[in-house]
Amino acid sequence: MAKLESLGIKRIEGIHYYVHDLERSRRFYTQLFDFAETWRSGPELERAGRQRSACFSAGNINVVCSEPVGPGGRAARFLAKHPDGVGTLVFEVSDLEHTFRLLEARGGTALDDIQTFQDEGGTLRQFSITTPFGDCTFRFRERKGYRAMYPGAVATPAGTGGKNRFGFAEIDHVTSNFQTMKPMLLWLEHVLGFEELWHVAFHTSDVDAKRKTGSGLKSIVMWDPPSFVRFANNEPARPFFKSSQINIFNEELRGDGVQHVALTVDDIVSAVRGLRQAGVTFMPTPASYYEMLPGRIAHSGIGKIDEDIAILQELEILVDGAEHHAYMLQIFLKEAAGLYGDSKAGPFFFEIIQRKGDRGFGAGNFRALFESIEREQQKGQP
Repeated sequence: MAKLESLGIKRIEGIHYYVHDLERSRRFYTQLFDFAETWRSGPELERAGRQRSACFSAGNINVVCSEPVGPGGRAARFLAKHPDGVGTLVFEVSDLEHTFRLLEARGGTALDDIQTFQDEGGTLRQFSITTPFGDCTFRFRERKGYRAMYPGAVATPAGTGGKNRFGFAEIDHVTSNFQTMKPMLLWLEHVLGFEELWHVAFHTSDVDAKRKTGSGLKSIVMWDPPSFVRFANNEPARPFFKSSQINIFNEELRGDGVQHVALTVDDIVSAVRGLRQAGVTFMPTPASYYEMLPGRIAHSGIGKIDEDIAILQELEILVDGAEHHAYMLQIFLKEAAGLYGDSKAGPFFFEIIQRKGDRGFGAGNFRALFESIEREQQKGQP
């Protein structure tokens, strides 16, 4: 297929997250993540949209959380079908009419025509489209001096919430889970003009063919080269399709959707140390992962890393890479339902990532983590 003309995407501006409990989200972002609360929905918007919203920001990251105010609004409709989850991804583009024209010509399904809003700073134009995964829509925006995060938003007093002391900077990528991901891959390619960047396939049966249960996945990353916007897409792999972590996510969300969003930091060691002290809970990593890590580093092509492996083990940070001194460090938060002890909070989680020259997505960590888990299980057998 010939390369398609770029949509003119500049970046992912933020995510719109629908929640049952906005106060719980406010505590998480401002007290644990140290994000600032930058905008809130004004009374007019709450009456019209039947939802109460707040925007939490750090670096170039924006998370808008909305809870229903009575029936009929977008948040209420989403949460009638799903637990808490990402319902909209917002993209900033350079020329909205250009983006709209290309999407319409390629079969993109717009929810509305271009809408125009003005405030004292300038103009905001936007429109939304449907997507092949669940009830998550994409919104495209062009800003020309417009100050508010979204129409009807009211600025909070300066200094509301945190100071971003952990150094969050950008959205690195968005990962979504599908029972079958091919429709999304084709849509990203033929409608959005994205290209394949990376792929991996792995199953725990690769480690122990005799096992009776297991988990596996196929993952393909699509990207928009001009903007570096990246989407990782996962589907379950046989055998044991139903017990795959990907399938379990889809059952818990009750549909396809965004599994996690990766946020970049400049110093993951200090960030994770501070987040743990603040009370953030991460997915655990077996000690055996770090027993094998020096050998993995030596044979992967990385050669060496700057960090002390003992400190990485203490903080349970993962390492992956493939080229000389080019690697990445990553860690995953516990899913929201586990963080809050509430199934209505949903299976979404955040990843924290620091890239040191590597553009991958942790392919080596899939295998290393699965192998580590296998070894831990074997240690407990008589």
